[in-house]
Amino acid sequence: MFPAFLQMRGVERMFATDGFMDDFQNRLLASADRISGALDALLAQQPREGEISRPERLMAAMRHGALNGGKRLRPFLVLESAALFGVEEADAMAAALALECVHCYSLIHDDLPAMDDDDLRRGQPTVHKAFDEATAILAGDGLLTLAFELLGSAACHRDAGVRSELVVELAKAAGLGGMVGGQMLDLQAAEDAPDEAAIRMLQAMKTGALLRFACEAGAILGSASPSDRATLRAFGEKIGQAFQLADDVLDVVSSDEAMGKRVGKDEAMGKGTLVAILGLEQARQRADALVEEAEALLSGFGDRADVLKSCARYIVSRQQ
Repeated sequence: MFPAFLQMRGVERMFATDGFMDDFQNRLLASADRISGALDALLAQQPREGEISRPERLMAAMRHGALNGGKRLRPFLVLESAALFGVEEADAMAAALALECVHCYSLIHDDLPAMDDDDLRRGQPTVHKAFDEATAILAGDGLLTLAFELLGSAACHRDAGVRSELVVELAKAAGLGGMVGGQMLDLQAAEDAPDEAAIRMLQAMKTGALLRFACEAGAILGSASPSDRATLRAFGEKIGQAFQLADDVLDVVSSDEAMGKRVGKDEAMGKGTLVAILGLEQARQRADALVEEAEALLSGFGDRADVLKSCARYIVSRQQ
């Protein structure tokens, strides 16, 4: 049986559905409820076995950074890609939560004054504003280390080899050659004026690497063939590129209120974006083309991949 701290329960829904994406968004909302409930239980005040104590202020900061809404897209991709290979949601939840912990840690640290210096995240004060900078740093550290505890635990997968592979791949996606390296390139972008190729590399690292891992993780959990695993990895890369293009478009056309965070900051800081290079219309067209390519990659799975295909379409149609 899955351990109590990973049991799933509902939380408040985050956004409304409309149009042709209704069924998909309902599925995403329901998944977000379960993931948020599992995170809530995971971040309870009571220490777990092997822990000495959970400092109250640190726990409050970690909960603020992890339980303040969000679409839970990355863990959703883990669950749905695993389902493609016959893995039940309960058996993929630990890996999904691990990825979401890494994502939430990255947002806490990205918002710090030394990084992107943001005061608002998901419509609420960022962790360093709600608490203080030192607590925010520790809250991010706590979530990051918790992620690898989850992946290394027996609850993640019965096969230690699978657990080890997940640890290695997430470390690569989140680390020097992935998200952390991408953040470094992003910090330099205001001074270096990167060209299109450099921006693509930055985005593939900072944003795309975790989305790529989300899709490949399901294949790893399902002991997929090398070719199927490569397909899911490629799918993740495509939707990662599309996600960032959509984000860049929203940063230009949306508002702080709609996004729940500050928009227009890349332009204000002089950072190059693909929208600035390509223009809005061409950026949208390229995002649509990436979605078509992503969907084509999954054609061999038939209608079993319909949810993942819908997710690719959702990424470029979302309004926040």
